[in-house]
Amino acid sequence: MSAFKQKHDENSNPTETGTDRSAKLYQKALKLMPGGCSRNTVLRKPNPLYAESAAGCFVTDIEGTQRVDFANNMAALIHGHAHPEIVTQVSEQLQKGSAFTLATEAEVDYAEHLCSRNSGFDKIRFVNSGTEAVMSCLKASRAYTGRAKIAKVEGAYHGLYDYAEVSQTASPATWGEVSSPNSVPVAFGTPQAALDDVVVIPFNDAPRAIAILDKHKQELACVLVDLLPHRVGLIPASTEFVVALREWSENNGALLVFDEVITFRNGYGGAQDNYPVTPDLTAMGKMIGGGFPVGALAGKSEVMDVMNPLNDKVLFPHSGTFSANPVTMVAGLSAMRLFDTEAVAKLNAQGDKLRAIITDAITQADVPVCVTGAGSMFRIHMKATPPTNYRDAFASPQEAKLMTALVDHLFDNGFMMINTCSGTLSTVMTDKELTHFAEVLVAGLNKLKPQLDALKSSATLTE
Repeated sequence: MSAFKQKHDENSNPTETGTDRSAKLYQKALKLMPGGCSRNTVLRKPNPLYAESAAGCFVTDIEGTQRVDFANNMAALIHGHAHPEIVTQVSEQLQKGSAFTLATEAEVDYAEHLCSRNSGFDKIRFVNSGTEAVMSCLKASRAYTGRAKIAKVEGAYHGLYDYAEVSQTASPATWGEVSSPNSVPVAFGTPQAALDDVVVIPFNDAPRAIAILDKHKQELACVLVDLLPHRVGLIPASTEFVVALREWSENNGALLVFDEVITFRNGYGGAQDNYPVTPDLTAMGKMIGGGFPVGALAGKSEVMDVMNPLNDKVLFPHSGTFSANPVTMVAGLSAMRLFDTEAVAKLNAQGDKLRAIITDAITQADVPVCVTGAGSMFRIHMKATPPTNYRDAFASPQEAKLMTALVDHLFDNGFMMINTCSGTLSTVMTDKELTHFAEVLVAGLNKLKPQLDALKSSATLTE
C-alpha cells in the first residue's frame, strides 16, 4: 500500500485554496462552532481536512487522500486505527449496551490488568480524559494532605484544569526569572487565587527546583511531573531530577504525582519503569482507552482511599456518568493486552531507529535542526542543539514559522504530524513507513535550508 495516495472521483475536486468538500464543510462548521471546530489542533489553513476512514497507520480524508498517521490522535492510538481485535470486542459490547447505572465485569477485569502492570498501582479509578485524571490526582493530593498548593514544571501541559494548565504557554515576556518562574495563566479570567496556589519549578534543574519548593514546604499538597513533557520539548526527565523530587516530597509531607497520560506507552508499567522511584499517584489516559475517551488514576492504597465511598468520612467524593463505561473498558483491555512486554520493547526500538533516521536526514541536509524524544515519541526542533528545558525549547517566531512550514510539507507529502512537529509511532507501522518518512523529511529540510541557515546566522550574531 502506498504511503501517500490520492484518488479522484466525483466527490474529489482539489483547488488552489483547499478542497471543495472540506472547504464547504468548514464554512458550515464556522456557523455552528467557535472557530468551526471543537478542538483547535484540527485547524489548518485555509481549512481543516475531514477524515473519511482509517485503517492501520493510514488515514483517508473525504477527498480520497491517504496519509501515514504519526499523530495517532495526539498519541492516543497505540495500535493505529480500527485494529481488528479491538473492533470485535467493541462491536460485541455495543450489542449488549454502551453504559449502565450498574457496575460491569469489564471494569474489574481492566482494573486488574492495569494494576498488574505496575507494582506501584495498589488501586485504580477510571475517569473520561487525561485532563480529568490529572485533576483527580490533584484533588486527591489535597484531600490526603490537607494542603492547597501544587507544584508543577514550567511549560508542562497537564490538561484544562485551572491549576494544571498554569505556565504551559509562558513566554519570555511573562515567564520571569529562572530561579523563580511566574505562574502564568493560559485562559483569560483565570482567578488570581488559582495562580497563587501553583508553584512553578524549572525542568531538570534539581538545585533550583528544590530551592523553590523549600519556600513552600508547609503548603504543598503535591509535585506534578511529566517524565517526557511534550510542551517542554519532549525531553526525558533526568534521574537526578526525579529522585530529588521524590526525596523532597517524602521529607516534606507532599505527594509525588506522575502525569503519564502520554508517556504510559513508553514502558509496560509506564515511563516510570525507567526510574528508581515510585510516585504516590499516576495519571493515565489516551492510549489506555483503545481509541475511546478515557482517563485513570492509580497509586498507593492509603492515598487512593480518600475516594473510598465506604469510609465514614469521604475526603474526596468522586464519580462520573461515563467513567468505566464498558465500551472503553473492553477496548482498553484489548489494546493493553496486545501491548505486552514484547510489543513495548519492539515499538521503543522502532522509536530509537526513527530518531536515528531523522538524525541522519538532518546531517544529510546539513541544517541546524535537531530531534528529541524517547520510547515511541519524537520531536523535531528548528534548533542546532537539543534543548534541555522549556526556555531552551521555546520556539522564536522565526522558528515557529519554519516548524509550521515543515509540518505542512510533511502533510502535503503524505504524513500527518502533531503541530509541534512531533510524532508518535504505532505498532502497525513498518520500516517502509519510516524510510519513506526520512525521504520526505530530507526533501523538506533541503527546501527550508536557506531560511534555516539564515536563522542560525542571525542567532550567532545576537550571541
